[in-house]
Amino acid sequence: QVQIDESGGGLIQAGGSRRLSCTVSGRIFSFYVMGWYRQVPGKQRELVARVLVGGDTEYADSVKGRFTISRDNAKNSVFLQMNVLRPEDTAVYYCNANLNGVDYWGQGTQVTGSS
Repeated sequence: QVQIDESGGGLIQAGGSRRLSCTVSGRIFSFYVMGWYRQVPGKQRELVARVLVGGDTEYADSVKGRFTISRDNAKNSVFLQMNVLRPEDTAVYYCNANLNGVDYWGQGTQVTGSS
């Protein structure tokens, strides 16, 4: 059983910054593709950013230049540094671990960008 725990959400003023953290149980963290997704009510969950096993990163166009994803394999952790937050970044953010096509999800953390 893979346990994923997120933290760092909250109410952030527009233009502000926040770092989300995610830890994953188990010994094979370095083999996971790690990602952050977000979802607002009534819409599909969307990819925000992900970091591949080798360290390459991918971002949604809406967050490029503002958000940075990183991983620390020694700590079984992945982070999402969010800068210049906008009200439209408001969503529940989910940490995702993918191994050979199998997805594991955290419980989500609410991020609210206030105008």
